[in-house]
Amino acid sequence: QVQLVESGGASVQAGGSLRLSCAASGRTGPYDYAVAWFRQTPGKEREFVAVLNWNDRYYVDSVAGRFTISSDNAENTVYLQMNSLKPEDTAVYYCAATPLFSAGYEFRRATSYAYWGQGTRVTVSK
Repeated sequence: QVQLVESGGASVQAGGSLRLSCAASGRTGPYDYAVAWFRQTPGKEREFVAVLNWNDRYYVDSVAGRFTISSDNAENTVYLQMNSLKPEDTAVYYCAATPLFSAGYEFRRATSYAYWGQGTRVTVSK
């Protein structure tokens, strides 16, 4: 079992920056898991934002060049640095993880991930 705890959500003005953290505990280890960030707004499906899969990083087009996913393996923590924030980035952000090389894994699909955090809210005002 893996437990994920997100933190770092806040209210900021457009153009500002935030860094979200996803701290993992339980059966973790360096490079054992693909870790992704998703976000969700009311009435919409959870949207893929970014993933760190072994040494590969992928981003949804709307955040590419503004967001960066990284990890500190010694701390079992994955970060999402968000710069040049826009009002449309407002959402609850979730961290998700799944063992590397899981059968049927597709990084953009929420159902590919076995473990989820509770979410952290990001609000970007104009």
